[in-house]
Amino acid sequence: MERVAPGATDLEHAGSMHGHSQNRRSAGRPTREQAEARFEELLDTSLDLFLKNGFELTTIEMIGAAMNMTKRTVYAKFEDKASLFLAAVDRAIERHVVPLDTLRALDRGDLVETLEEIARLRIGQYMTPEGLRLQRIIQAESYRFPQIFEWNYEKSAWPLMSFIVELLERAMEAGTIARVDAVQAASAFMSMVVGGQVRTIVGGRKPSRAEVDEKVKFTVGLLLNGLLPRGT
Repeated sequence: MERVAPGATDLEHAGSMHGHSQNRRSAGRPTREQAEARFEELLDTSLDLFLKNGFELTTIEMIGAAMNMTKRTVYAKFEDKASLFLAAVDRAIERHVVPLDTLRALDRGDLVETLEEIARLRIGQYMTPEGLRLQRIIQAESYRFPQIFEWNYEKSAWPLMSFIVELLERAMEAGTIARVDAVQAASAFMSMVVGGQVRTIVGGRKPSRAEVDEKVKFTVGLLLNGLLPRGT
C-alpha cells in the first residue's frame, strides 16, 4: 500500500493516484479512438503504396515499415495482402459517396441548375487527391479485383444516378422534357457531363474551375436539348 506523505490531504493523495493511473493508461494500450485512427491510417497508407507500386510489387513488409508496424501486427488485422487491399479500397469508396441529403440540398426546383450543380460536385470529387487516387486504383486493379468496380458503382455511382432519375422523371411528369427511359438518360448524363471530364483529370490534366463550369453548362444543355418534347 502506498504511504501518504505527512500532512498530505486525502484529496492530494487521490490526485496523485489519479495521475499515476493516467500515466499507466497512456503508456499501455491505446484508447478505442486511437486504435480506430491508427487503423484508418493503415488503410490510407496501404492505398497510397498500392497506387504507387501496384498490387504485385507492394508488400506487407513495405506497408508495415511505412506504418512503423511489424509484419505480424499487420497480419493480425488482415489475413493476406488482398484482404488489406480490398478493405482499403472499400473504405475509400465509402468516403466518396455523396449523401442523399447533400444531393437534395442542390435541388432548387430548376432542372438545369440542379444538374449543373450535381455535375460540379461530382467532378470536384475527382479533382481531390483522394478522389483521384481512388479512380486510378480502380482503373489499375479492377481486372484483378472486379468487385471493386462493382462496389464503386453500387455504393457511389448508382445512388447518384438514382437521384438524377428522380429529377428526370419529375421533369417528364411536368412535361418539361420528353418521356424517355430515365435510367438511360441518367446514364447519358454521367457519361457525357461527368465521365469526359473525369477521364481528362485521371489522365493527368486538371482543368480550371472556369473550364469545368463551361463544359458542364455546355454538356447539360446539349443533353437536355436532346430531351425536349417534340415540336418544341
